[in-house]
Amino acid sequence: MRFPRLKQGVQACRISMLGIGWAWTASAVLANPSATQHLVETRPHVKDLGITIGRYASGEMNAITDVQGVKVGHVTIHEGEGALQVGQGPIRTGVTVIIPREDVWHHKVPAGAFVLNGTGEMTGLAWVAESGFLEYPIALTNTLNVPRVADGVMSWMIQRYTDIGITDDTLTPVVAECDDSRLNDSQGRHVSPEDVVHALETATRGPVPEGSVGAGTGMVSYQFKGGIGTASRVLPSEDGGYRVGVLVNANHGRRHELTIAGVPVGQVYNTDLPIVSHKAHEESTVASLGEFPGEVPQRRQDSGSIIIIIATDAPLDARQLSRLSRRATIGLARTGSISHHGSGDFVLAFSTGNVIPHYPEHRTFFMAHLADTHINPLFQATVEATEEAILNALLQATTVTGRDGRRFEAISVERLRSILNTYGRPIQ
Repeated sequence: MRFPRLKQGVQACRISMLGIGWAWTASAVLANPSATQHLVETRPHVKDLGITIGRYASGEMNAITDVQGVKVGHVTIHEGEGALQVGQGPIRTGVTVIIPREDVWHHKVPAGAFVLNGTGEMTGLAWVAESGFLEYPIALTNTLNVPRVADGVMSWMIQRYTDIGITDDTLTPVVAECDDSRLNDSQGRHVSPEDVVHALETATRGPVPEGSVGAGTGMVSYQFKGGIGTASRVLPSEDGGYRVGVLVNANHGRRHELTIAGVPVGQVYNTDLPIVSHKAHEESTVASLGEFPGEVPQRRQDSGSIIIIIATDAPLDARQLSRLSRRATIGLARTGSISHHGSGDFVLAFSTGNVIPHYPEHRTFFMAHLADTHINPLFQATVEATEEAILNALLQATTVTGRDGRRFEAISVERLRSILNTYGRPIQ
């Protein structure tokens, strides 16, 4: 059974009813509630469990949209069951977009980036590095869909700015990818340019749906179900009161590496615990390692990737934003990642604290500039928000069964409680 696209806050999805668990926020109520009454699964955020990451407070929504003007939109595609039929499905994919501010084409934002490991792609980075600014939305999707998603961004921009490529400049979209082909019919390239336009048109400044949504629909992190995660930090007034928001698409890491609040969760997760039967333990171990009995061995390294997007309202220039991007990798490392050979780890940061005009009327223009001697609190806020966003991606993700019956489990909250209690880190 197939539903038309449904608008739910910042999420729109095409979804099959067969055999799926899904996470919906209270604000994401459909016009036809009976259609999804069996899909409800409540999942906690890090803070809901009483886990405190760092010292700074989060923003009201604990999301990248806590930075004023930033909007996020998703289109999620979850269709079909059973054996892979290339070009037909099953489909477990989508697109996530981040809009830095209204009319970012004419009011550009300073931007900087860092590539920790380059087994992947984030298009448009050469122009970001050369110009020091960002002038269009950022889109996240799966690897083979990058050209179609870029086409969608360009179509949306041309609709809004009809002089592009005629009397105005052209554009080189920023599209970042992770490989979701463990669960998705990747060759089918099912995210269309129209899906991208829809995500951009429905993007909002409100709470951000997380987990198995948008670009995160088919992603796997630390061999659990992964996907979209977000978090924010607000500096105290004595440090400027600035905000930092982070959004990640988590598709990286191996099970044994996962660390939560300093506890080696991944190393002990599959040990016998009272809440798991022996049979369930064996089955979950096979699924968690991505091994499927009877399959022909594949010559691929499922090291995954992670995309990290940072927004701040602090008045930083491109050089400082590149420095901020590098600090995000410390938050990544705190969750256990070693940035594998086959992992594409890309970070992009932008600031809404300044405006770079499209075609300045005067020879010079002025920008506020935070002194480097006062930047350390922003570094810390970035590390904290990145770490928490990755953990939120894991906690918010729901179990997904994809192509060929492959199933990646969401991390068990009960098992996580048991592990952290054992290590003297009790959680709610």
